[in-house]
Amino acid sequence: MTTSVASREAGFRSALNGTREMSRTPRNIRLTRRDWLKTATGVIAAPYFVPARVLGKQAPSEELAIACIGVGRQGRDDMQNCLNQGLTVGARVLAVCDLDSNRAELAKQLVDDFYTEKLGKPLGCKVYSDYRELLDRNDIDGVTISTPDHWHALNGIAAAQAGKDIYIQKPLTYSIAEGQKLVKAVRDNECVLQTGTQHRSSKYFKQACQFVLDGRIGKVHTVRVVLPEDKGKGISRKMPVPDALDYDRWLGPAKVARYTEDRVHPQKGFSRPGWLQIEDYSRGMITGWGAHMNDLAQWGTGTEDTGPVEVIAQGKFPSRGLFNVHTTFHAEAVYANGIKLLMGTGTPGVRYEGDEGWIHVTLRLMEAEPKTLLDPSIVVDKQESDAHMRNFLECMKSRKDPVASVEIAHRANTVCIITHIAMKLGRKLQWHPEEERFVDDDEANGLLDYPHREPWMV
Repeated sequence: MTTSVASREAGFRSALNGTREMSRTPRNIRLTRRDWLKTATGVIAAPYFVPARVLGKQAPSEELAIACIGVGRQGRDDMQNCLNQGLTVGARVLAVCDLDSNRAELAKQLVDDFYTEKLGKPLGCKVYSDYRELLDRNDIDGVTISTPDHWHALNGIAAAQAGKDIYIQKPLTYSIAEGQKLVKAVRDNECVLQTGTQHRSSKYFKQACQFVLDGRIGKVHTVRVVLPEDKGKGISRKMPVPDALDYDRWLGPAKVARYTEDRVHPQKGFSRPGWLQIEDYSRGMITGWGAHMNDLAQWGTGTEDTGPVEVIAQGKFPSRGLFNVHTTFHAEAVYANGIKLLMGTGTPGVRYEGDEGWIHVTLRLMEAEPKTLLDPSIVVDKQESDAHMRNFLECMKSRKDPVASVEIAHRANTVCIITHIAMKLGRKLQWHPEEERFVDDDEANGLLDYPHREPWMV
Protein backbone atom coordinates (compact mmCIF):
# COMPACT_ATOMS: atom_id res chain seq x y z
CA MET A 1 0.00 0.00 0.00
CA THR A 2 1.42 3.38 -1.00
CA THR A 3 0.64 6.25 1.31
CA SER A 4 -0.17 9.77 0.13
CA VAL A 5 2.45 12.52 0.16
CA ALA A 6 0.65 14.28 3.02
CA SER A 7 0.44 11.17 5.19
CA ARG A 8 4.09 10.27 4.48
CA GLU A 9 5.15 13.76 5.56
CA ALA A 10 3.05 13.50 8.72
CA GLY A 11 4.62 10.12 9.41
CA PHE A 12 8.06 11.63 8.80
CA ARG A 13 7.51 14.28 11.46
CA SER A 14 6.05 11.95 14.07
CA ALA A 15 8.72 9.30 13.41
CA LEU A 16 11.39 11.77 14.41
CA ASN A 17 9.67 12.05 17.78
CA GLY A 18 9.55 8.27 18.15
CA THR A 19 5.75 8.12 17.99
CA ARG A 20 5.00 6.86 14.52
CA GLU A 21 3.18 3.56 14.39
CA MET A 22 3.19 1.74 11.11
CA SER A 23 0.32 -0.18 9.61
CA ARG A 24 -0.35 -3.44 11.44
CA THR A 25 -1.85 -5.09 8.39
CA PRO A 26 0.37 -7.67 6.69
CA ARG A 27 2.30 -6.34 3.72
CA ASN A 28 1.51 -7.74 0.31
CA ILE A 29 3.39 -10.88 -0.60
CA ARG A 30 5.37 -10.08 -3.75
CA LEU A 31 5.69 -12.81 -6.37
CA THR A 32 9.06 -13.07 -8.06
CA ARG A 33 9.33 -14.05 -11.72
CA ARG A 34 10.25 -17.55 -10.58
CA ASP A 35 7.16 -17.72 -8.34
CA TRP A 36 4.97 -16.49 -11.19
CA LEU A 37 6.25 -19.17 -13.55
CA LYS A 38 5.62 -21.85 -10.95
CA THR A 39 2.09 -20.57 -10.36
CA ALA A 40 1.39 -20.32 -14.08
CA THR A 41 2.32 -23.96 -14.57
CA GLY A 42 0.20 -25.06 -11.63
CA VAL A 43 3.17 -25.93 -9.42
CA ILE A 44 3.44 -23.86 -6.25
CA ALA A 45 6.38 -24.60 -3.99
CA ALA A 46 5.80 -24.70 -0.24
CA PRO A 47 7.55 -21.94 1.69
CA TYR A 48 10.67 -22.70 3.71
CA PHE A 49 9.16 -21.13 6.83
CA VAL A 50 5.90 -19.29 7.40
CA PRO A 51 6.78 -15.73 8.51
CA ALA A 52 5.06 -14.14 11.49
CA ARG A 53 3.84 -11.13 9.50
CA VAL A 54 1.89 -13.46 7.17
CA LEU A 55 0.29 -15.52 9.91
CA GLY A 56 -0.95 -12.48 11.80
CA LYS A 57 -0.90 -11.31 15.40
CA GLN A 58 -2.76 -14.32 16.81
CA ALA A 59 -0.73 -16.89 14.89
CA PRO A 60 0.41 -20.01 16.79
CA SER A 61 4.01 -19.10 15.97
CA GLU A 62 5.22 -15.52 15.89
CA GLU A 63 8.88 -16.28 15.38
CA LEU A 64 10.62 -13.92 12.99
CA ALA A 65 12.79 -15.32 10.23
CA ILE A 66 15.99 -13.30 9.68
CA ALA A 67 18.71 -13.43 7.03
CA CYS A 68 22.13 -11.76 7.26
CA ILE A 69 23.56 -10.05 4.17
CA GLY A 70 27.29 -9.42 4.63
CA VAL A 71 28.93 -11.50 7.36
CA GLY A 72 32.40 -10.00 7.54
CA ARG A 73 33.96 -8.01 10.38
CA GLN A 74 30.87 -5.99 11.35
CA GLY A 75 28.36 -8.42 9.89
CA ARG A 76 29.43 -11.24 12.19
CA ASP A 77 28.81 -8.99 15.21
CA ASP A 78 25.38 -8.00 13.89
CA MET A 79 24.54 -11.64 13.23
CA GLN A 80 25.68 -12.68 16.71
CA ASN A 81 23.57 -9.93 18.28
CA CYS A 82 20.60 -11.10 16.25
CA LEU A 83 21.17 -14.70 17.35
CA ASN A 84 21.39 -13.74 21.01
CA GLN A 85 18.49 -11.28 21.07
CA GLY A 86 16.38 -13.55 18.90
CA LEU A 87 16.22 -16.12 21.69
CA THR A 88 14.41 -13.56 23.86
CA VAL A 89 12.36 -11.70 21.28
CA GLY A 90 11.45 -14.67 19.13
CA ALA A 91 13.60 -14.54 15.99
CA ARG A 92 15.74 -17.07 14.21
CA VAL A 93 18.55 -16.63 11.67
CA LEU A 94 17.76 -18.90 8.73
CA ALA A 95 20.14 -17.68 6.01
CA VAL A 96 23.45 -15.91 5.46
CA CYS A 97 24.80 -14.21 2.35
CA ASP A 98 28.29 -13.06 1.40
CA LEU A 99 30.34 -12.65 -1.78
CA ASP A 100 33.24 -14.36 0.01
CA SER A 101 32.22 -18.02 0.25
CA ASN A 102 34.71 -18.69 3.04
CA ARG A 103 33.07 -16.04 5.21
CA ALA A 104 29.62 -17.26 4.31
CA GLU A 105 30.44 -20.85 5.29
CA LEU A 106 32.00 -19.71 8.56
CA ALA A 107 28.85 -17.74 9.33
CA LYS A 108 26.65 -20.74 8.59
CA GLN A 109 28.75 -22.86 10.93
CA LEU A 110 28.47 -20.24 13.66
CA VAL A 111 24.67 -20.16 13.27
CA ASP A 112 24.36 -23.96 13.25
CA ASP A 113 26.62 -24.32 16.29
CA PHE A 114 24.68 -21.63 18.15
CA TYR A 115 21.31 -23.30 17.68
CA THR A 116 22.73 -26.74 18.38
CA GLU A 117 23.95 -25.45 21.74
CA LYS A 118 20.86 -23.40 22.59
CA LEU A 119 18.05 -25.41 21.00
CA GLY A 120 19.53 -28.87 20.64
CA LYS A 121 19.73 -28.89 16.86
CA PRO A 122 20.59 -26.65 13.88
CA LEU A 123 17.73 -24.98 12.02
CA GLY A 124 19.06 -25.50 8.52
CA CYS A 125 20.77 -22.17 7.85
CA LYS A 126 21.18 -21.73 4.09
CA VAL A 127 24.11 -19.99 2.36
CA TYR A 128 23.71 -17.51 -0.52
CA SER A 129 26.17 -15.57 -2.65
CA ASP A 130 23.51 -13.44 -4.38
CA TYR A 131 21.36 -11.29 -2.08
CA ARG A 132 18.62 -11.19 -4.71
CA GLU A 133 18.06 -14.94 -4.45
CA LEU A 134 17.83 -14.63 -0.68
CA LEU A 135 15.29 -11.81 -0.98
CA ASP A 136 13.17 -14.04 -3.24
CA ARG A 137 12.33 -16.16 -0.20
CA ASN A 138 8.82 -15.36 0.98
CA ASP A 139 9.53 -16.87 4.40
CA ILE A 140 12.15 -14.26 5.37
CA ASP A 141 10.74 -11.42 7.50
CA GLY A 142 13.82 -9.25 7.84
CA VAL A 143 17.47 -8.86 6.98
CA THR A 144 20.62 -7.41 8.48
CA ILE A 145 22.75 -5.55 5.93
CA SER A 146 26.43 -5.17 6.83
CA THR A 147 28.03 -4.75 3.42
CA PRO A 148 30.52 -2.05 2.28
CA ASP A 149 29.06 1.46 2.19
CA HIS A 150 28.74 1.62 -1.60
CA TRP A 151 26.42 -1.40 -1.49
CA HIS A 152 24.02 -0.18 1.22
CA ALA A 153 21.51 1.52 -1.08
CA LEU A 154 21.26 -1.36 -3.54
CA ASN A 155 20.84 -3.93 -0.78
CA GLY A 156 18.46 -1.77 1.25
CA ILE A 157 16.16 -0.72 -1.58
CA ALA A 158 15.93 -4.29 -2.89
CA ALA A 159 15.11 -5.54 0.60
CA ALA A 160 12.38 -2.91 1.04
CA GLN A 161 10.87 -3.70 -2.35
CA ALA A 162 10.85 -7.38 -1.37
CA GLY A 163 8.86 -6.47 1.76
CA LYS A 164 11.64 -7.23 4.26
CA ASP A 165 12.32 -5.28 7.43
CA ILE A 166 15.88 -4.01 7.60
CA TYR A 167 18.72 -3.56 10.09
CA ILE A 168 21.35 -1.68 8.07
CA GLN A 169 24.80 -0.62 9.12
CA LYS A 170 25.79 3.05 9.13
CA PRO A 171 26.28 5.17 7.15
CA LEU A 172 22.82 4.66 5.70
CA THR A 173 23.97 5.16 2.09
CA TYR A 174 27.03 6.33 0.19
CA SER A 175 25.29 9.30 -1.46
CA ILE A 176 22.46 11.68 -0.60
CA ALA A 177 20.49 10.75 -3.72
CA GLU A 178 20.68 7.08 -2.70
CA GLY A 179 19.46 8.02 0.77
CA GLN A 180 16.42 9.80 -0.63
CA LYS A 181 15.53 6.72 -2.66
CA LEU A 182 15.98 4.39 0.30
CA VAL A 183 13.73 6.55 2.50
CA LYS A 184 11.04 6.41 -0.19
CA ALA A 185 11.38 2.63 -0.68
CA VAL A 186 11.11 1.97 3.06
CA ARG A 187 8.02 4.15 3.50
CA ASP A 188 6.30 3.07 0.28
CA ASN A 189 6.66 -0.58 1.31
CA GLU A 190 5.84 0.03 5.00
CA CYS A 191 9.04 -1.55 6.26
CA VAL A 192 10.74 -1.23 9.62
CA LEU A 193 14.31 0.04 9.26
CA GLN A 194 16.84 0.34 12.07
CA THR A 195 20.23 1.93 11.36
CA GLY A 196 23.30 0.59 13.15
CA THR A 197 23.93 3.80 15.10
CA GLN A 198 23.91 1.87 18.36
CA HIS A 199 24.85 4.84 20.53
CA ARG A 200 21.14 5.73 20.37
CA SER A 201 20.51 2.66 22.51
CA SER A 202 23.16 3.56 25.09
CA LYS A 203 21.80 4.93 28.36
CA TYR A 204 24.83 7.18 28.58
CA PHE A 205 24.24 9.00 25.30
CA LYS A 206 20.46 9.00 25.72
CA GLN A 207 20.81 10.66 29.12
CA ALA A 208 23.12 13.37 27.75
CA CYS A 209 20.76 14.16 24.89
CA GLN A 210 17.79 14.28 27.22
CA PHE A 211 19.61 16.66 29.57
CA VAL A 212 20.26 19.03 26.67
CA LEU A 213 16.72 18.76 25.32
CA ASP A 214 15.38 19.44 28.84
CA GLY A 215 17.24 22.75 28.86
CA ARG A 216 19.66 21.91 31.67
CA ILE A 217 22.50 23.81 29.94
CA GLY A 218 20.24 26.63 28.83
CA LYS A 219 19.99 27.68 25.21
CA VAL A 220 22.40 25.64 23.08
CA HIS A 221 24.67 27.70 20.84
CA THR A 222 27.45 25.26 19.87
CA VAL A 223 27.93 21.51 19.45
CA ARG A 224 31.45 20.09 19.04
CA VAL A 225 31.77 16.72 17.31
CA VAL A 226 35.09 14.89 17.34
CA LEU A 227 35.87 11.90 15.10
CA PRO A 228 38.88 9.54 15.03
CA GLU A 229 41.57 9.82 12.37
CA ASP A 230 42.22 7.30 9.61
CA LYS A 231 45.85 6.21 9.37
CA GLY A 232 48.05 3.76 7.52
CA LYS A 233 48.88 3.05 3.90
CA GLY A 234 47.22 0.77 1.37
CA ILE A 235 49.48 -1.36 -0.81
CA SER A 236 48.36 -1.61 -4.44
CA ARG A 237 50.25 -4.71 -5.51
CA LYS A 238 48.98 -6.99 -8.25
CA MET A 239 47.36 -10.12 -6.82
CA PRO A 240 45.16 -12.92 -8.18
CA VAL A 241 41.52 -12.78 -7.18
CA PRO A 242 40.86 -15.42 -4.50
CA ASP A 243 38.74 -18.33 -5.68
CA ALA A 244 36.33 -17.75 -2.80
CA LEU A 245 35.57 -14.11 -3.73
CA ASP A 246 33.16 -12.85 -6.40
CA TYR A 247 35.24 -9.73 -6.91
CA ASP A 248 33.40 -8.16 -9.85
CA ARG A 249 30.15 -8.29 -7.92
CA TRP A 250 31.95 -6.96 -4.82
CA LEU A 251 32.90 -3.88 -6.86
CA GLY A 252 29.24 -3.59 -7.81
CA PRO A 253 28.32 0.02 -8.66
CA ALA A 254 31.91 1.25 -8.22
CA LYS A 255 34.25 1.55 -11.18
CA VAL A 256 36.41 -1.38 -12.27
CA ALA A 257 39.68 -1.59 -10.35
CA ARG A 258 42.45 -4.18 -10.11
CA TYR A 259 42.14 -6.60 -7.20
CA THR A 260 44.48 -6.38 -4.27
CA GLU A 261 43.78 -7.54 -0.73
CA ASP A 262 44.07 -4.03 0.74
CA ARG A 263 41.22 -2.93 -1.53
CA VAL A 264 38.76 -5.45 -0.10
CA HIS A 265 39.28 -7.35 3.16
CA PRO A 266 41.83 -9.76 4.65
CA GLN A 267 41.61 -13.30 3.38
CA LYS A 268 42.53 -14.55 6.84
CA GLY A 269 40.87 -13.21 9.93
CA PHE A 270 38.51 -10.27 10.40
CA SER A 271 40.76 -7.27 10.97
CA ARG A 272 39.76 -3.83 9.69
CA PRO A 273 39.20 -3.97 5.89
CA GLY A 274 41.00 -1.65 3.49
CA TRP A 275 37.87 -0.52 1.66
CA LEU A 276 37.02 1.69 4.66
CA GLN A 277 39.85 4.01 3.57
CA ILE A 278 39.20 4.02 -0.20
CA GLU A 279 36.89 6.73 -1.48
CA ASP A 280 35.23 4.60 -4.16
CA TYR A 281 33.65 2.53 -1.39
CA SER A 282 33.64 4.79 1.69
CA ARG A 283 34.09 8.50 2.48
CA GLY A 284 36.19 7.70 5.56
CA MET A 285 35.61 8.74 9.14
CA ILE A 286 33.38 11.68 8.23
CA THR A 287 30.63 9.16 7.46
CA GLY A 288 31.97 6.10 9.29
CA TRP A 289 32.05 7.77 12.72
CA GLY A 290 30.29 10.96 11.68
CA ALA A 291 27.09 8.96 11.25
CA HIS A 292 27.26 8.26 14.99
CA MET A 293 28.36 11.61 16.35
CA ASN A 294 26.43 13.93 14.04
CA ASP A 295 23.35 11.84 14.75
CA LEU A 296 23.86 12.51 18.47
CA ALA A 297 24.51 16.20 17.79
CA GLN A 298 21.18 16.55 15.98
CA TRP A 299 19.31 14.38 18.47
CA GLY A 300 20.42 16.50 21.42
CA THR A 301 19.55 19.77 19.69
CA GLY A 302 16.21 18.73 18.24
CA THR A 303 17.37 19.15 14.64
CA GLU A 304 16.82 15.55 13.48
CA ASP A 305 14.26 16.62 10.88
CA THR A 306 16.39 19.26 9.21
CA GLY A 307 20.05 20.09 8.60
CA PRO A 308 22.57 22.91 8.39
CA VAL A 309 22.07 25.84 6.05
CA GLU A 310 25.78 26.32 5.39
CA VAL A 311 29.00 24.37 5.80
CA ILE A 312 32.70 24.99 5.28
CA ALA A 313 35.41 22.35 5.71
CA GLN A 314 39.09 21.64 5.20
CA GLY A 315 40.48 18.13 5.10
CA LYS A 316 43.92 16.62 4.61
CA PHE A 317 44.34 14.02 1.90
CA PRO A 318 48.01 12.95 2.16
CA SER A 319 49.59 10.40 -0.14
CA ARG A 320 48.92 7.00 1.44
CA GLY A 321 49.09 4.61 -1.49
CA LEU A 322 45.79 2.92 -2.10
CA PHE A 323 44.15 4.68 0.85
CA ASN A 324 42.80 8.08 -0.19
CA VAL A 325 40.08 9.17 2.25
CA HIS A 326 40.69 12.22 4.45
CA THR A 327 42.80 11.93 7.59
CA THR A 328 42.47 15.02 9.82
CA PHE A 329 39.82 17.64 9.07
CA HIS A 330 38.04 20.65 10.49
CA ALA A 331 34.55 21.84 9.58
CA GLU A 332 31.90 24.29 10.69
CA ALA A 333 28.20 24.07 9.91
CA VAL A 334 25.46 26.51 10.88
CA TYR A 335 21.76 25.73 11.38
CA ALA A 336 18.87 28.09 10.66
CA ASN A 337 18.29 28.48 14.41
CA GLY A 338 21.86 29.77 14.84
CA ILE A 339 23.39 26.66 16.42
CA LYS A 340 26.94 26.01 15.25
CA LEU A 341 28.22 22.49 14.65
CA LEU A 342 32.02 22.31 14.87
CA MET A 343 33.61 19.07 13.65
CA GLY A 344 37.20 17.88 13.90
CA THR A 345 39.59 15.02 14.59
CA GLY A 346 40.58 13.49 17.93
CA THR A 347 38.98 11.30 20.61
CA PRO A 348 35.40 10.54 19.49
CA GLY A 349 32.74 12.40 21.40
CA VAL A 350 30.12 15.14 21.46
CA ARG A 351 30.10 18.33 23.54
CA TYR A 352 26.95 20.43 23.87
CA GLU A 353 27.50 24.04 24.94
CA GLY A 354 24.73 26.31 26.20
CA ASP A 355 24.51 29.69 27.89
CA GLU A 356 24.16 27.98 31.30
CA GLY A 357 26.70 25.14 31.04
CA TRP A 358 27.97 22.25 28.93
CA ILE A 359 27.83 18.45 28.69
CA HIS A 360 30.57 16.35 27.10
CA VAL A 361 30.09 12.66 26.25
CA THR A 362 32.58 10.09 24.89
CA LEU A 363 32.53 6.31 24.80
CA ARG A 364 34.05 6.20 28.28
CA LEU A 365 32.88 9.25 30.19
CA MET A 366 30.28 11.95 30.63
CA GLU A 367 31.23 15.23 32.26
CA ALA A 368 29.44 18.52 32.71
CA GLU A 369 29.62 22.02 34.04
CA PRO A 370 27.98 22.61 36.42
CA LYS A 371 28.71 19.13 37.80
CA THR A 372 25.30 19.04 39.47
CA LEU A 373 23.86 18.31 36.00
CA LEU A 374 25.06 14.74 36.16
CA ASP A 375 22.93 11.97 37.60
CA PRO A 376 25.13 9.77 39.82
CA SER A 377 22.97 6.74 39.04
CA ILE A 378 24.08 6.83 35.39
CA VAL A 379 26.96 4.43 34.85
CA VAL A 380 29.09 3.91 31.77
CA ASP A 381 27.79 0.98 29.78
CA LYS A 382 29.07 -0.43 26.55
CA GLN A 383 27.56 0.63 23.25
CA GLU A 384 24.62 -1.67 23.92
CA SER A 385 24.39 -2.96 20.38
CA ASP A 386 22.45 -5.86 21.91
CA ALA A 387 19.72 -3.43 23.03
CA HIS A 388 19.80 -1.79 19.60
CA MET A 389 19.23 -5.11 17.85
CA ARG A 390 16.54 -6.04 20.34
CA ASN A 391 14.75 -2.76 19.60
CA PHE A 392 14.78 -3.66 15.90
CA LEU A 393 13.35 -7.14 16.45
CA GLU A 394 10.68 -5.82 18.82
CA CYS A 395 9.67 -3.17 16.30
CA MET A 396 9.36 -5.83 13.61
CA LYS A 397 6.54 -7.23 15.71
CA SER A 398 4.96 -3.99 16.92
CA ARG A 399 5.31 -2.26 13.51
CA LYS A 400 6.54 0.88 15.27
CA ASP A 401 9.58 2.84 14.15
CA PRO A 402 12.79 1.88 15.96
CA VAL A 403 15.06 4.41 17.67
CA ALA A 404 17.23 4.96 14.55
CA SER A 405 14.65 5.21 11.77
CA VAL A 406 15.43 5.72 8.11
CA GLU A 407 14.66 9.46 8.11
CA ILE A 408 16.80 10.12 11.18
CA ALA A 409 19.70 8.19 9.66
CA HIS A 410 19.36 9.96 6.32
CA ARG A 411 19.42 13.41 7.92
CA ALA A 412 22.50 12.57 10.02
CA ASN A 413 24.28 11.04 7.04
CA THR A 414 23.43 14.12 4.97
CA VAL A 415 25.38 16.33 7.40
CA CYS A 416 28.37 14.06 6.93
CA ILE A 417 28.17 13.95 3.15
CA ILE A 418 27.76 17.71 2.60
CA THR A 419 30.75 18.21 4.92
CA HIS A 420 32.74 15.78 2.79
CA ILE A 421 31.71 17.64 -0.37
CA ALA A 422 32.81 20.91 1.25
CA MET A 423 36.18 19.29 2.03
CA LYS A 424 36.60 18.25 -1.60
CA LEU A 425 35.59 21.63 -3.05
CA GLY A 426 37.43 23.69 -0.44
CA ARG A 427 34.86 26.47 -0.12
CA LYS A 428 31.79 27.46 1.86
CA LEU A 429 28.56 25.89 0.64
CA GLN A 430 24.95 26.96 1.18
CA TRP A 431 22.54 24.08 1.80
CA HIS A 432 18.74 23.96 1.57
CA PRO A 433 17.68 21.23 4.04
CA GLU A 434 14.07 21.08 2.84
CA GLU A 435 14.95 20.72 -0.83
CA GLU A 436 18.08 18.71 0.01
CA ARG A 437 20.17 20.60 -2.51
CA PHE A 438 22.95 23.16 -2.48
CA VAL A 439 21.81 26.70 -3.23
CA ASP A 440 22.74 27.90 -6.74
CA ASP A 441 25.76 25.57 -6.98
CA ASP A 442 25.69 23.16 -9.90
CA GLU A 443 29.17 21.84 -9.15
CA ALA A 444 28.28 20.87 -5.59
CA ASN A 445 24.89 19.47 -6.62
CA GLY A 446 26.67 17.29 -9.14
CA LEU A 447 28.27 15.48 -6.19
CA LEU A 448 25.00 14.48 -4.52
CA ASP A 449 25.27 11.17 -6.33
CA TYR A 450 27.88 9.33 -8.39
CA PRO A 451 27.88 7.28 -11.63
CA HIS A 452 26.85 3.74 -10.85
CA ARG A 453 28.40 0.98 -12.95
CA GLU A 454 25.83 -1.04 -14.85
CA PRO A 455 23.89 -3.12 -14.08
CA TRP A 456 24.14 -1.97 -10.45
CA MET A 457 21.90 1.06 -10.77
CA VAL A 458 19.81 2.44 -7.93
